[in-house]
Order: sequence, then structure tokens, then C-alpha cells
Amino acid sequence: MLFTDPDYPHVVLSFTYRGFHLELDQSTHHGVPMYAVWATHDRGCAVAVPGAVSRTEAIYRAKRWVDDRLRRANVDDSKR
Repeated sequence: MLFTDPDYPHVVLSFTYRGFHLELDQSTHHGVPMYAVWATHDRGCAVAVPGAVSRTEAIYRAKRWVDDRLRRANVDDSKR
């Protein structure tokens, strides 16, 4: 499949939070700025926030995503 207009990442901010490297990507959708956050960790990477309308919201949701993953990992470890 050939994309005539590919969407290249435009990382505007990156930082580490609780061992996860978070990258904030900015794009536009019908002229409206949109943000997504990629989370990279020792086992791979994932889209932590597929879409947000502000940087603040994207960062907040990304941190909550990390907190939730770490909380789940701790619960899973305690069940063993």
C-alpha cells in the first residue's frame, strides 16, 4: 500500500516519567491541533494517548497511563 500523504511524527516534547520515556507528538486534524503520546519502556513501546486536544491533557493522560500500568504490574506480582 502506498500512502500519498504520510503523517510523520512531530515530537514537540519528550521526558521520562517513572521509567517510561514519553514523547508528545503534535499534528492537526481539520485544522485543529491534536496530540498523541508514545510511551517507550524496557519491554517495548505503546501509544499511551491516541488523541488529546491540548498538551496539558495529553501529558496528564500519559502519566495516568503509566501509573495504571505500574499499578497493574504490582498487583500481578503480588498474586504470584
